[in-house]
Amino acid sequence: MTTTLLTSSALSPYVQLHEEVQEALSAGRPVVALETTIVTHGMPYPANVETALSVENIIRSAGAIPATICIKDGAIHVGMSRHEIEDLAQTKDVIKASRRDLPVVLANRYTASTTVAATMIAARLAGISVFVTGGIGGVHRGAERTMDISADLQELAKTDVIVVCAGTKAILDIGLTLEVLETLGVPVLGYQTEQFPAFYTRDSGHKANFRVDTPQQVASIARIKWDLGLTGGLLVGNPIPMDAELDPERINQAIHQALQTAEAQKITGKEVTPFLLAELERLTAGESLQANVRLVEYNALVGAQVATALAESAHQ
Repeated sequence: MTTTLLTSSALSPYVQLHEEVQEALSAGRPVVALETTIVTHGMPYPANVETALSVENIIRSAGAIPATICIKDGAIHVGMSRHEIEDLAQTKDVIKASRRDLPVVLANRYTASTTVAATMIAARLAGISVFVTGGIGGVHRGAERTMDISADLQELAKTDVIVVCAGTKAILDIGLTLEVLETLGVPVLGYQTEQFPAFYTRDSGHKANFRVDTPQQVASIARIKWDLGLTGGLLVGNPIPMDAELDPERINQAIHQALQTAEAQKITGKEVTPFLLAELERLTAGESLQANVRLVEYNALVGAQVATALAESAHQ
């Protein structure tokens, strides 16, 4: 049983807003969307629940309302209680839902967590313009053979949501990911840096398109982009805090080893990322998990600040 109060969104019969989220949106207060793949596939229990709740608390402390998103009982739930997050974290066989999966999951009333792409869609349906995650998906290494390219990139090209992240996941081909984002017309912003971050490290060796130094700059760019009718999101690359950054040589060595193991075990498709993250945690004796937690928490703070700036600009 859950005590969460939900009200149907006027925007879609398949979206249910937590009462707190709906009240905040109606009042024009800042709201930040959060995904749940990190709860079901990205971290082990209980670190997944602890991180999800910590991120929500950080967003609240910064003056915004968190809207953690999942799918169950034939609806996209925007906003979850602590009890619901706990339940989801311990539910077996949860589907990792992206854009293509949404209609099937809803029609069959499956329980699913939401990827970056699905969370962006849900956020847009709910009227939320800022979304915080750890890292986006992108072009996988060896994609010239496998054609393994995340749907997150296409979603960034078509859905009007600001995505605050620590770059792409370090297991990906970051250079090719940035090339695809350029082709798709997605602005890639480095938050207080000229460099594009690489999840566990602050510098991927690639530059961001533009540097921004304040939440107000991000909000202004988004407003102008959408006012011009330029559909699609913005990607804000927010580097992991300096004291949480992993040694680049060590983490790249671990990534190479994890990729070899995945290939040997013929891990493909949606299973690749969770497998590699688990392998990295094992190979780094838990350091990669600690870094993951820290970067997500810092993204939450910046995301809440961006959401606040965006809400304030709407009232000017």
